[in-house]
Amino acid sequence: MRYIFLATIFSVVFAYEKDMTIIVQPGKIDCFFHKVVTDEIIDIEYQVIDSTHGDLDISFQMSDPGGRMIVADYKKPENSHRHTATQDGDYRFCFDNSFSTFSKKTVFFDMLIEGEDPEERDYDDDKEMELGNSAETYMMRVRDISESVTRVKDKVSTARRLQELHSAHEARDRNLAEDMCSRVLKWSIGHVVLMLLVGITQVIFVKSLFEDTRNYRKLVPGFSS
Repeated sequence: MRYIFLATIFSVVFAYEKDMTIIVQPGKIDCFFHKVVTDEIIDIEYQVIDSTHGDLDISFQMSDPGGRMIVADYKKPENSHRHTATQDGDYRFCFDNSFSTFSKKTVFFDMLIEGEDPEERDYDDDKEMELGNSAETYMMRVRDISESVTRVKDKVSTARRLQELHSAHEARDRNLAEDMCSRVLKWSIGHVVLMLLVGITQVIFVKSLFEDTRNYRKLVPGFSS
């Protein structure tokens, strides 16, 4: 019965989760594939956190193994989708930056793939009858622990995803602040250089007003100041 308990706990907490930060070049489409089983739930969330030029936006498409388009977003800064798989196979997730000519986009995305409710798989009346009446109390305890682990897993997963989302927002704000600081620095340097040029020009012009022009009369006949 110990093995039944361990199998129950592992079946409760199992799920696939992946988060990545990618750079999509201008005029390009980056696609990712992942194998999904029927009735598994695909939960994906993405956000554009940086752009070299223009707006923070990207197009996104999700397709099933048969090539049918499930989700199609056009030029959005962020979005999230949840889909229950209807067939086995490799699902495709594409980030489309083909509408940009010069701007490359930095995209953060988080993908979570979960199976069906483990409680529906792991418990049935036939199993308890096989164990006998002496195992009834044990199975009730296993069920209670399984439900507690499921609640903890859901809350931890939610907290982690919120932290990752806040981290993506922080990265986007930091990139915007650094970009603004870079622009201010460039404009400041440009203004300083312009002021120096104007100052040097004024000095040369004022100095020329007080220069002796007699040498010019000797060299250039008919010259008068």
